[in-house]
Amino acid sequence: MQAAADWADGRAGQVSFSVRTEHRVWGRDARRPVVSVSVIKAMLLVAYLRRAEVRDRPLTEADRALLAPMIRWSDNAAASQVRNVVGNEGLVRLARHAGMRRFRPAAIWGNSIIDAADQSRYLLHIDRLVPRRHRRYALRLLGSVVPSQRWGIARARPRGWALYFKGGWGSGTGAADHQVALLRRGRRRVAVAVMTTASPSHEYAKATLEGVARRLLRHLGRGAVPAGSAAH
Repeated sequence: MQAAADWADGRAGQVSFSVRTEHRVWGRDARRPVVSVSVIKAMLLVAYLRRAEVRDRPLTEADRALLAPMIRWSDNAAASQVRNVVGNEGLVRLARHAGMRRFRPAAIWGNSIIDAADQSRYLLHIDRLVPRRHRRYALRLLGSVVPSQRWGIARARPRGWALYFKGGWGSGTGAADHQVALLRRGRRRVAVAVMTTASPSHEYAKATLEGVARRLLRHLGRGAVPAGSAAH
């Protein structure tokens, strides 16, 4: 934590993060409110799968045609369709069920308000929030984000740990770049949420996210996997 905090102190912009296990939580400015950008798509995924019309039946091709693009390559049009289906009410119900304290939806979904503490709580148990019949599918999506978006936490994944994550980067200017993740190894699980705002550029923010994640996770394994390696 100290190494990650020291790294964050030396970076331009603002950085907040939260790390959580089943028994402990750590954070740096973890209650700082930020706009969600595309990390809210991990909430949209679960809210959709929890719907009464979906939870107890097999997924259709239409379901998959919305959910896979939204998560794997962060398609905004698909996210807008999903939000129109679940509504802000569905997101609020999910947030309440997950124990989030500060979530606030917005008319434009990417402007919803989140914080690192709530997101680490959510990611720690994200699979358990999904109806059992859809859990494997949800994790498969979160574990197969396309290679071009596997930066930050994805480049810092410790060996031997499975990674399920979602990133968000707004308009790509560095104004808001966040990542939220669940790491699992056997019965062990660690959730991480890193939020950056006001970075000089998107590339700079990606380096900040990776630097924070490497310092937070480096003792979980003997080293990070090469960039682009599969998270299985």
